[in-house]
Amino acid sequence: MSMIERISGLLQEVEAFSASSKEQLEEYRIKWLSKKGEISVLFDDFKTVPGELKKEVGQKLNHLKTKAQDKINELKERFESRNEDTKGTLDLSLPGMPTLQNGTRHPLTLVKNEIIDIFARIGFTISDGNEIEDDWHNFSALNTPENHPARDMQDTFYVSLNPEMVLRTQTSSVQVHIMQSKKPPIRTISPGRVYRNEAISARAHCQFHQVEGLYIDEKVSFADLKQTLLYFAKEMFGTDTKIRLRPSYFPFTEPSAEMDISCTICKGSGCNVCKYTGWVEILGCGMVDPQVLINCGIDEKKYKGFAFGMGIERITMLKYQVKDLRLYFENDIRFLKQFTSA
Repeated sequence: MSMIERISGLLQEVEAFSASSKEQLEEYRIKWLSKKGEISVLFDDFKTVPGELKKEVGQKLNHLKTKAQDKINELKERFESRNEDTKGTLDLSLPGMPTLQNGTRHPLTLVKNEIIDIFARIGFTISDGNEIEDDWHNFSALNTPENHPARDMQDTFYVSLNPEMVLRTQTSSVQVHIMQSKKPPIRTISPGRVYRNEAISARAHCQFHQVEGLYIDEKVSFADLKQTLLYFAKEMFGTDTKIRLRPSYFPFTEPSAEMDISCTICKGSGCNVCKYTGWVEILGCGMVDPQVLINCGIDEKKYKGFAFGMGIERITMLKYQVKDLRLYFENDIRFLKQFTSA
């Protein structure tokens, strides 16, 4: 049975469901929406869906989850209203309920989903991992020496002062797990929250979000990396977007580069956003260092690969012209309502 058929069958069951008691309602809530429920199983199986079907299947799966949650909430409110009717008369002296304003999807979620959709169209799968990582997966496997500044306490949050466990500083740790558990070819992106011990300001925060990509196969070249990132930039920012790659250094890639795009505000003519250069940096990238492949048990003579990583906050700032990233974390309904039509 295909994933779409499974979703359709469960959707019919949800729409036809009617509970006669709170106990029965709770049984079906657990059956559908618990961590081991049928819908959670479908989300787990979503990873195996071919790239060309992910958008359609993802929409149907989200629709199913919303329908199930709405059905549960509707029946729950019905049972609670019955109980209220039996408690006696309404106390009119009580203050009225405040009017709650609806928000919308968070701009970081909107951009993250758009990034995922762009890379899904060219065959990248989604990988997820733990936010608490050990030293090996967060640093050592990625070619980060013991005396590297990134290991310093001022940059990294250590768990209970345990030097072996940290809040991940990059989602590259997810890629290490993937390389250790799967054989090439590997083509995946790893979106998620990361943490660094930095002062909070309009341009920096101690927690932020990344999307990192990895492609490993035979005969992978830097040209493949460039074309992949050019495709992403044009899909995200418009077909007139240009890119440039500048030499850089990262412990886990060689050669390494930072990628700029032509400024989306001034179209390359120069403004305060791009510091009058016409270019804005959005991500780092490079060819996977052969030692990283060796660390993860991959034959570095047979396989090559490229990797890239970008901050979702930075992409969102450029796309929606948000000038202070602290707004992302303040839950201000006035800020969120600006993205109602996004």
